[in-house]
Amino acid sequence: MIPIPVVVCVLGGWCAVYLADTLLKSSSSLKASYEDWLLTYGLSISPFHMRWQTALFNHQFYNWGRWKPRFLYLWFSMGMVFGIVAMFGSVILLGKTLMQTLTQMLTEAPKAQNDRMLQVVVPGVNLPVSQLTYFFSAILISGVIHEVGHGVAAIREQVRFNGFGIFIFIVYPGAFVDLFTTHLQLISPVQQLRIFCAGVWHNFVLGVASFMVLFLLPAILFPFYYTGVGALVTEVTEDSPANGPRGLFVGDIVTNLQDCPIYTVEDWNSCLGDISQKSQIGYCINTATLQQLSFPARVYRRLDGTVECCSNNSLTDICFSYSNSLDSHLYACLPARKVIEASKVCRTNMDCQKDFVPSFCVTPSLENQTRLIRVKHPPHIDMLFVGHPMHLQYTVSLSSFVPRHNFLSIDLPVVIETFCKYLISLSGALAVINAVPCFALDGQWILNSFLEATLSSLIVEKQKRELVGFLILLSGSTLLAANVALGLWMVTAR
Repeated sequence: MIPIPVVVCVLGGWCAVYLADTLLKSSSSLKASYEDWLLTYGLSISPFHMRWQTALFNHQFYNWGRWKPRFLYLWFSMGMVFGIVAMFGSVILLGKTLMQTLTQMLTEAPKAQNDRMLQVVVPGVNLPVSQLTYFFSAILISGVIHEVGHGVAAIREQVRFNGFGIFIFIVYPGAFVDLFTTHLQLISPVQQLRIFCAGVWHNFVLGVASFMVLFLLPAILFPFYYTGVGALVTEVTEDSPANGPRGLFVGDIVTNLQDCPIYTVEDWNSCLGDISQKSQIGYCINTATLQQLSFPARVYRRLDGTVECCSNNSLTDICFSYSNSLDSHLYACLPARKVIEASKVCRTNMDCQKDFVPSFCVTPSLENQTRLIRVKHPPHIDMLFVGHPMHLQYTVSLSSFVPRHNFLSIDLPVVIETFCKYLISLSGALAVINAVPCFALDGQWILNSFLEATLSSLIVEKQKRELVGFLILLSGSTLLAANVALGLWMVTAR
């Protein structure tokens, strides 16, 4: 469900804005000056929608549109080809996403949600509040680049450019350009396609550029940061199980999880995933040490069927299970740190046979999904974590970049990485959605111009071509609406 405070703040804010706008427009003394002020600054207000338009950037747009005409012709011609391909591809992608959503609804399989390429994003629900700055900044930049494409392409095709603007719809920012409609209608369908496809083309290019920056970031930041030595801890939440005197601290470099080496954040996530999916790993301990450290304890079963043998309420002792040649179910309550430190990891007793010293592979007997994990972060003493591996992933933030100098920020590479990822996702999504043949989106005009350019000789009557376009638009709009409605329901109602 959408958090009630978020709904109250959004609705309350828009009600206050709309009420103030209505009161000022109804006031006999303030109406004229208020409307003049709105007109002067290019502002307009309607329910849940506010926009600002200006001609300040017209000169710059005309400079861009007249720069290297031959290059711009080739550039927007490539964009036209991409836009047409994207129009067909977006329909296939939305169809696949809809089928995945319906399958998930019928099978109640929550894991399928992560497999969908397109997901509805609701701030405060499936988007953390801490990420809102990245989200809205990436949306705004993607929207501006999208509209710059339309504006420059229009000027290149001799269409009059009236102005550029920014809007806010509910909580989502965006941008737009104002073109002279009569000029658009007079140019050829191919010229129209170059203009209408320019937005999705620029979004695609922005996504590729962001991906290249993300891919080359280690090389770009090499003079200031080095990588490949471990994962640098940048934040440990207060409620994290890793928070404590023998836990992790900001600035620590994690090099191993159990026997899994850590070189980057991706290794950290991969190792935690493997640990959570595989059975608990064991530790080698020789017979003499086992007898010395263990002490008599009562063995009993937990509600989930696992065995507990430590009844002294100690935070340092853990029940371990092992087997010998006579009995396959033996248990001993042992001090965890003494067992694990300087011990070899194992799966069976055979892994521990070395130098003919009798040894056993002892495995922590923990509740289902709980794991004992040894986290190496030299030069500090190893951290021993008992709990679900995902708790570490959610409460500890890390970076693959280690500063070469103390004055460098440990957060800067993370900020760049995160922002690039948001640009790739949101700019790509904007390209896909706008390419859908749907009413009121770029896809509507791309489809109409495409039909005019390709079907004029096959379907001579314009009304029949318009009917074909209308039916396709109706289908595309229904497909998009179904995806949005079911996606919202999956995010907010389940």
